[in-house]
Amino acid sequence: MTAPVTHFRRAAIQPPTPPVRRLAVVDLARGIALAAMALYHLTWDLGFLRLTPENAALSPPGRAAAHGIAGSFLVLVGVSLVLARGRGGWRSYLARLGRIALAAGAISLATLWLFPGSWIFFGILHCIAASSVLALPALSAPLPLVGLAALAVLAGPTLASLAGAPAILDAPGLLFLGLGASVPTTNDYVPLLPWFGFVLIGVGLGRLGLTRLAASPIGPWAPRNRIGRLATAAGRHSLAVYLVHQPVLLGLLYGIATLTGPHPRAGEGQFLRDYRANCAEAGGAEAACRVAARCALVRLRDEGLWRAAGGYTAEEQARAIAASRACFREAGGG
Repeated sequence: MTAPVTHFRRAAIQPPTPPVRRLAVVDLARGIALAAMALYHLTWDLGFLRLTPENAALSPPGRAAAHGIAGSFLVLVGVSLVLARGRGGWRSYLARLGRIALAAGAISLATLWLFPGSWIFFGILHCIAASSVLALPALSAPLPLVGLAALAVLAGPTLASLAGAPAILDAPGLLFLGLGASVPTTNDYVPLLPWFGFVLIGVGLGRLGLTRLAASPIGPWAPRNRIGRLATAAGRHSLAVYLVHQPVLLGLLYGIATLTGPHPRAGEGQFLRDYRANCAEAGGAEAACRVAARCALVRLRDEGLWRAAGGYTAEEQARAIAASRACFREAGGG
């Protein structure tokens, strides 16, 4: 009876062997995440080029959507690592890791040239590359340990904040950890903590469910309609789609912005918020500051001085300041 009992215990501890073949449903999930990411980037680009009144991607719902999309991608990275364990061996893994690392480096160089004040030093691809290495032990570690590690990583920034993280964690060379008190100025920031936790969640889900998924009716499923096939193909080549889509979107929208100019109300919301904040600092009451802000915006428009992007001459700047101060006084701000 000893041998069967030992075998049973090992079977209970060891996760099932993951399926070797590709699962179209996983590629489809990745394709859906890509579509959501492209929609978010489209929203960001429209706001960045002032084709919309506000940049909705920077609003609280927009930031929540960005976090949800990034989290879904990283969970799928963990699932894909489990799938890849059964296919291709180390050569395939290293080739994939090399492509991601090269793409991350290319994005850093390109954004350093285009946006030197907010270049991407540790974005989603950097996080995926690092996580693909750090998650290797989780592919064979006991599943409860993987779950505890995921929770610890997810809670890392909160715990560091409560414990009073040392100032050294805000050093430029350690910002990739995500444990500092400040958030750096960058167009894409996906530090290891807490985001590596989502990869560990994906590894755990993959080890628990991929074999069952492959054996279920969903396992052999393949899309039959054009949209499904397109989404699945995009998910199969997600790195190429990620690298290409943003330059294409920006190029198209930049052409539109050149023809149409900015949206007539672009920048209004930010101007009103900034004016109210400055007014409050100058001692104005909240209601008076709100009235003065709207008055200043209307007066700048009437006098042909409204430019959301700036670019005032010295004479125009003096007139704009005078109009702003007049509104402040008329609203009872002082």
